[in-house]
Amino acid sequence: MTDVTVQITETSRRLDAIDRKILMVLQEDASLSVAEIGDRVGLSSTPCWKRIQRLEADGVIIKRVALVDQNKIGLGISVFVSVESSDHSDAWLKKFAEAVSAMPEVMEFYRMAGDVDYMLRVVVADMQAYDVFYKKLISAVPLKNVTSRFAMEKIKSVTTLPIPAVVAA
Repeated sequence: MTDVTVQITETSRRLDAIDRKILMVLQEDASLSVAEIGDRVGLSSTPCWKRIQRLEADGVIIKRVALVDQNKIGLGISVFVSVESSDHSDAWLKKFAEAVSAMPEVMEFYRMAGDVDYMLRVVVADMQAYDVFYKKLISAVPLKNVTSRFAMEKIKSVTTLPIPAVVAA
């Protein structure tokens, strides 16, 4: 097993039922006070706060953010962009990853298995904004193929992960 696998396994073993309840509550509403979170999971404020601090220190909780409706701020188009490359070198990937990571329109960026090499989720205001983004993308590094798929309707979009129940040892 790799060090990362061992770390993930150890962290997940340390998550008891209360930790998992805290994670569910925080994923639904991170603006709740520690006292409110504690009430919902059956703890007083101090032990609840200590658990939240441990979850943050362990990297289970990465950060707390406000979710913004993209349409209400003028970003009405979601595009899923598939990218294929002829070059699979570390140097090419580093340059591509740096370029894509610097583009604020890119909300998610994945290296894929299967028929495409990379997948991006991009949000833009309109087709003209996408064209500007597209030109930036294709000028960043040499690409074999770029395919854009425009979302017609968002049917489901959640940020709450399905926290697995505690597994008995």
